[in-house]
Amino acid sequence: MSRRRIGFWYRLAAVIAKPPLVVLFKRDWRGMENIPADGGFITAINHNSYLDMFSYGHFQYNTGRVPRFLAKAALFKAPGVGILLRGTGQIPVYRESTNAVGAFRAAVDAVERGECVAFYPEGTLTRDPGQWPMTAKTGVARAALMTRAPVVPIAQWGANLAMPPYAKEKKVNFFPRKTLQVKAGPPVDLDRFYDKEPTPEVLKEVTEVIMAAITTLLEELRGEKAPEKPYDLREVRARQRREAAGEGTK
Repeated sequence: MSRRRIGFWYRLAAVIAKPPLVVLFKRDWRGMENIPADGGFITAINHNSYLDMFSYGHFQYNTGRVPRFLAKAALFKAPGVGILLRGTGQIPVYRESTNAVGAFRAAVDAVERGECVAFYPEGTLTRDPGQWPMTAKTGVARAALMTRAPVVPIAQWGANLAMPPYAKEKKVNFFPRKTLQVKAGPPVDLDRFYDKEPTPEVLKEVTEVIMAAITTLLEELRGEKAPEKPYDLREVRARQRREAAGEGTK
């Protein structure tokens, strides 16, 4: 399998994005040796800031293996941004439509062609109060089992200190300069799952193994332990609905 060339559009995006990243942030990058030099692979990354795509993207670009992101389809319609997204080969995701299957298929095809596809398994910014990874969706697990490509876990911390997630009361704060920490771990060992039927239970277990690897890396970056049980957004929303329904019957 070949590796994707960086190409004009990715280099243009780097020319635009790298200077402010270099000026505004310090960097602590670890584990670049775990990024495969050739062949298709998947990266699985935690998500705690709207800025962390640039933090991870800068790290990955400097390894020489550029990623393809699964991005919201609406972003492809934005002036300027859409041109860059299409030019750099990013994959539009049409949520809650039949086209969502096409996005997943495009991701799998890209990996099988020898490219890197980046997954944010949580599917959204973390809602965990401590900004630890939440329970995740199973898309990355399905892609991993279908392609049998290496899955490289990546943890990042620091972009969230400049732009906190979902915190309206906290403003963007670049100074003093924050350090963008990014750490790539060795590929997750998924060999024991490859010959199993990809049932919902198996996909859930694979997802948990991948997320545990990301969380362990983030613990190393932060120097503290994550909660024993990951924050489950579905459970929280279900409880809130039950509580709201209970109040409505009073």
